[in-house]
Amino acid sequence: MSKTVIIASTDSGLALGNRIRTEFPKSLLVSTRHHEQATHIDSIASFLAVNFSSFDTLIFIGALGICVRSIAPYLQDKQTDPAVINMDDRGLFVQSVVSGHIGGANAITRKLAAATGAQAVITTSSDLQDIWSLDTLAEQFGWKTAASRDMNSIISLFVNNQPTAVLLDIKDKGTAHLEKTLPAFADVFYDLDQADLSKYALLIAVTYKKYLVSIPVLYLHPPVLHLGMGCSRDIETALLEASVYQQLAQHGLAMESVRAMGSIDVKHDETAFIALAEKLQIPFITYTADELNTQEVLNPSEVVMSKLGVHSVSEASAMLLSGNKELLLEKQKISVPSGKKHTIAVALERQAVRKAVIAIVGAGPGDAELISLKGKQLVEEADLILYAGSLIPEEITHYAKKEAIVRNSASMTLEEQISLMEEHYAKGHLIVRLQSGDPSIYGAIQEQMSIFDEKGMDYYIVPGISSFQAAAASLKSEFTIPEVVQTIILTRGAGKTPLPEHEKLNEMAKHKATMCIFLSATIARPVQEQLLEHYDPETPVAVLYRVSWKDEEIYTGQLKDLAQIVRDHKLTLTTLVIVGVAIGARKNRSHLYNPDWKHTFRTGKAIKTN
Repeated sequence: MSKTVIIASTDSGLALGNRIRTEFPKSLLVSTRHHEQATHIDSIASFLAVNFSSFDTLIFIGALGICVRSIAPYLQDKQTDPAVINMDDRGLFVQSVVSGHIGGANAITRKLAAATGAQAVITTSSDLQDIWSLDTLAEQFGWKTAASRDMNSIISLFVNNQPTAVLLDIKDKGTAHLEKTLPAFADVFYDLDQADLSKYALLIAVTYKKYLVSIPVLYLHPPVLHLGMGCSRDIETALLEASVYQQLAQHGLAMESVRAMGSIDVKHDETAFIALAEKLQIPFITYTADELNTQEVLNPSEVVMSKLGVHSVSEASAMLLSGNKELLLEKQKISVPSGKKHTIAVALERQAVRKAVIAIVGAGPGDAELISLKGKQLVEEADLILYAGSLIPEEITHYAKKEAIVRNSASMTLEEQISLMEEHYAKGHLIVRLQSGDPSIYGAIQEQMSIFDEKGMDYYIVPGISSFQAAAASLKSEFTIPEVVQTIILTRGAGKTPLPEHEKLNEMAKHKATMCIFLSATIARPVQEQLLEHYDPETPVAVLYRVSWKDEEIYTGQLKDLAQIVRDHKLTLTTLVIVGVAIGARKNRSHLYNPDWKHTFRTGKAIKTN
């Protein structure tokens, strides 16, 4: 039988019913009126007496009073009642009557209004206030609901705008939605210890934990816990189940959040494990000894190694299932009343961990496609991105997700940048600080890292392609030539910031290495003079402005003309100077691929055959 029925009471209602049938394929149109396109019924009451529970959606077309009196005898509970919608037979108004949220009547009402031009009438408080529908929130994001009190009383507190604390212990699409749509009467927390619950009437917790608190709690449990299990052969099903429930409760973990269970492959047919997985409606996954031994566990067992060839079953299984190297619950050894034993360890889904981190990412020299794959992935996942607009192309920030905060740091002080980072760090966000080229070369990251260290903020560095490497590519040059030049010097001239005494350009020029000089276009004349103390005047030179950018300019010549090249083309910032005989060189051959050169992979000895 069709899941949607349209019940029309008048001829005009029948005409309207035929119009809206197109929005509900395979729907059934019934009426006490005779019509070739409708199924005739003797009365609405007799029809509903037999068929009320057979439909997911009932759409009445006619007087609202007829609708209400007709369905009243059959209404049971909003968890099970079908969606009921009423339209007047002129199609002016369409109203959600029953099961607005769980049954979907509100959504269907909006759909009908859009299809017919009618005025949608929705009286559900949360919809009118544009706040969360607590009775459907869990289903929307794949969570499970539990409440410390009757759900209606929880909803009443919320729709009456009572002060609400929102605790987000994990991070997923649902929590991101809650953060973006937080009602004005709610405050979000990422650690329950930070919330003074005496100020709130309700706690909404998206969590894998259970809390002992004095105010009403709505738990929204995401499936993020992974159980690693080991046991004596043929352990009793009921005893194992009771023990697992007890262990999770004892450690404040929610059984509703269990996502999967794992063990070693020799346990693939363990009845108690299979039964527990079926009851929890979760997968039971087993691993080989080799797979389990890839994990470095906290509590290895020589006994288990001697019997099964693995250092760990429960901890290693939990780690493999979750992708997380850290455990919420280390291995617990439990004896059940029969004397049989089992172990259990619990890990949190790696992707759900609400752990902030700062990634200092080398953005490359300018071409947005020259960022590393890892760097691009981090930009795509970041919650906050800081970049210096004059040094990093805006195109790189186009990789960011639409809800990310992207800020040009050019006009911000270091203190302002750190303050913004701290704000997002407290939320467990991924923060990306884009640095031009490679962060290790004139990246000015040392002062940032000192502050991160001082504040205990986790961070790491992702290398990038430096402009001197992009310069070599643009010049089609290898900067190290066999038997000619084997050293590259990365440096700058002495401008406003002096050079260390032992790094003067004229001293380093003695090596006649390939010299890559950053940040020195404005002092090109003194740079040229210092280099000429040791380089020949005819030494090749290349001046590259914004190398790899769309407006890249490249000029080549001889060292004696360096200052003139810079002056003629009015080059100042973001200019790199390369000096050395390696520029454009093609004559010398590497020994690496010379047929007379022998090395580990090419000894020159005949290959032995049997």
